Amino acid sequence: MPKALITGITGQDGSYLVEFLLSKGYEVHGVIRRASTFNTGRIDHIYVDPHTPGARMFLHYGDLSDAGQLTNLIYNVQPDEIYHLGAQSHVRVSFDIPEYTGDVTGLGTTRILESVRRAGVKARYYQASSSEMFGATPPPQSEKTPFYPRSPYGAAKVYSYWMAVNYREAYGLFASNGILFNHESPRRGETFVTRKITRAVAAIKAGRQTDLFLGNLDARRDWGFALEYVQAMWKMLQHDKGEDFVVGTGQSNSVKEFVDEAFSYAGMDWKQYVKIDKKYFRPTEVENLIADASKARRLLGWEPKVTFKELVRIMVDADMEEAGLNPIGEGRRILAAKGLLVGPKL
Repeated sequence: MPKALITGITGQDGSYLVEFLLSKGYEVHGVIRRASTFNTGRIDHIYVDPHTPGARMFLHYGDLSDAGQLTNLIYNVQPDEIYHLGAQSHVRVSFDIPEYTGDVTGLGTTRILESVRRAGVKARYYQASSSEMFGATPPPQSEKTPFYPRSPYGAAKVYSYWMAVNYREAYGLFASNGILFNHESPRRGETFVTRKITRAVAAIKAGRQTDLFLGNLDARRDWGFALEYVQAMWKMLQHDKGEDFVVGTGQSNSVKEFVDEAFSYAGMDWKQYVKIDKKYFRPTEVENLIADASKARRLLGWEPKVTFKELVRIMVDADMEEAGLNPIGEGRRILAAKGLLVGPKL
């Protein structure tokens, strides 16, 4: 039975990844931070008490700022694969807490890599890199595109990227960087713009909200469905050697187009509800990201199935369900038709 260790297991990507790995017959170990409130909502539906015979998911307390504990954990678990997804991942927030972002998102990667080296574990390592590393570099962006980060988050991810490359070249570690473009889902954090929009659509429809405050509506992103992207992560670690891969759809849409699609799907005019608040603008903006994922298609056989409009509809339906409303209904049909409906929790 292959064994995987996931940092950031309670996040959007971590929750989809653990479901996917369990379906592949893995034993999965996840690192979670100790908190005074429950923070495992995205994986509660698959949690099994570790005393239960046949349990294959185990959670361990840890923190990306604690190198010693990480080394002990990796040595004790002896994973075959490590998926390093944990980070302070909110781009706008990284401007408010740049030092913390650098420590967790940047140095946290070094601590994991050094823990693998010191523990002597022969694990394949996945580094969650980001399209935010490209920043102001004109699209389309591929593995050969120069980095020009426009946020503390993007800068920290550039550092992490090169540390993974360095450990691959210096110590022979199987390390792959997945340069993932924006990937969303009903499990996206509620403060991220896509989920903020779809939650607002449901809340306004339910009469619980009147306005939606947003920042820059002209920023353009390459948006895909998160479940498909974690499958790309797995494919990278099944490749014959550690390499770096861009993952995205190759299409770009603006925040305004996302807003329009979400409200239109629910039968509303977004212009009646959306207001601009400058506090949501970034000090330095990334204008346009478009992935050139031809290498992932060629070497990994990875192709996205969910289109931009389908993604929006999946998310709106899920948030309408969560708000106690009857969903319009296309979301589950889309996922079922594409073979991506993995369980009761979208």
